[in-house]
Amino acid sequence: MLVATISIHGGFIMTSAKVVSGSAQDPRWAAVLTRDKAADGQFVYAVKTTGIYCRPSCPSRQAKAEHIEFFADNHAAEQAGYRACKRCQPTQLPLAQQHAEKISRACRLIEQAETPLKLDELAAELNLSAFHFHRLFKAMTGLTPKAYANATRSARVRTQLVGGGLVTDAIFDAGYNANGRFYAQSNQLLGMTPTRYRNGGRGVTLRFAVGESALGAILMAKSELGICAILLGDSPGPLVQQLQDKFPQAELIGGDAEFEQWFAQVVGLVEAPQFGLDLPLDIQGTAFQQRVWQALREIPAGETASYADIAAKMGSPKSMRAVAGACAANILAVAIPCHRVIRQDGALSGYRWGIDRKRRLLEKEGVVVADNSLPNPK
Repeated sequence: MLVATISIHGGFIMTSAKVVSGSAQDPRWAAVLTRDKAADGQFVYAVKTTGIYCRPSCPSRQAKAEHIEFFADNHAAEQAGYRACKRCQPTQLPLAQQHAEKISRACRLIEQAETPLKLDELAAELNLSAFHFHRLFKAMTGLTPKAYANATRSARVRTQLVGGGLVTDAIFDAGYNANGRFYAQSNQLLGMTPTRYRNGGRGVTLRFAVGESALGAILMAKSELGICAILLGDSPGPLVQQLQDKFPQAELIGGDAEFEQWFAQVVGLVEAPQFGLDLPLDIQGTAFQQRVWQALREIPAGETASYADIAAKMGSPKSMRAVAGACAANILAVAIPCHRVIRQDGALSGYRWGIDRKRRLLEKEGVVVADNSLPNPK
């Protein structure tokens, strides 16, 4: 490509021209210049003067643009007579993909293990040091290997208990080597004792009330530990049904005087979410969900965060979809403020209780809402 430049010197117009390599105009050249690891696996580039081809992220000294040639993959480069760089090894999978496959394999090993695997054992299976494996696992999943194993085992217990299995069998089949270890965690993992969970909440008494709020119908339920549900909707009936579906065998009763005061505070929270809620919550969820929900509670009123922001804060920048899933699973509307999480471009995206309620909550907190909001997925 011929590029002309014009300059003025002492009143005279001077022109000059130079040839710019086509490679320099190729958008892939920018990825090579910045050694963009995200571009690895999308193409390779070859250096005509050395006969070698590389990944975009290759740390070797960069050649001039006029000496560069791009290829779709390593096979095309080799057919053109180039050989692979020994430093960046472009014939191997990109490092990020290698890591993803290793951690995926680790997850399968944890899920299939009859007894808990030690950190050293898992790391050795993947040919990694225990330190590197632990750091990599947490970065990619948002959980430590131990927390992932605990969540996996508690999920097994839930599955067997819902199926009507014996509590002791469910505990041992899930990989716990002692009843006491599981019972010590049962309220956190199940929200109640294992026997009560198996029986669909039988023996559990939940106080609840429904009413009207600034955002429509509202239901609040309270267990012995605290508020366990704040549901929003268009009418009370479906909200009561949701609570019954969650705990089909629980005893649902009306509130006492103290409960009515709590309910009034929750209705007030919907009207003025910026003031928060100073009441105990009975938060039930997986280890990862609870970490997400805690991060949501740390977002100040009047501010927002993206799913990427939350994932990065948790030390797991690649877990944005899992963060979105945890937001969708939240049944403590407003108290756990998932309405403060938006897309990176400022769009509201989805909200369990309806996109219009999300917009109105943010507006109550003084947040300027973008017009490019997406509707709730059907």
